[in-house]
Amino acid sequence: MPAEKTHRYKRVLLVDDNDIDNFINERIITSSFFSEKVEVKTSAQAALDFLKANASNAEILPQVIFLDLNMPVMDGFAFLGEYAKLPESVTKSCKIIVLSSSISPDDINKASTNALVKKYLNKPLAEKYLEAINF
Repeated sequence: MPAEKTHRYKRVLLVDDNDIDNFINERIITSSFFSEKVEVKTSAQAALDFLKANASNAEILPQVIFLDLNMPVMDGFAFLGEYAKLPESVTKSCKIIVLSSSISPDDINKASTNALVKKYLNKPLAEKYLEAINF
């Protein structure tokens, strides 16, 4: 009997304004056993509100945040600025991966040199990218 596959992470947060991308990414994350649960927020502000509301609840906080850069109202860079102000209970337990369609060298450099960003991935998300993530 084969061993039961376990999830690498308990919770992941997807922050992206594109519903189709969210649907596809959520399926890839769960079907590849990357994460047991995926929380989806379609705006940076909704994601910040979620993180603030759960700052003292380690069971709800995600271990990994996939962040899109190009979103209306508040983009990914503005999210990172506000995220840095959150309590350490959040910033120490969540690892941020930028998942963007931007191929702008400025965006890639700005995101990759941000101390809060652990990795920069281009859309579309693929299982091979998830396999290469190790924290």
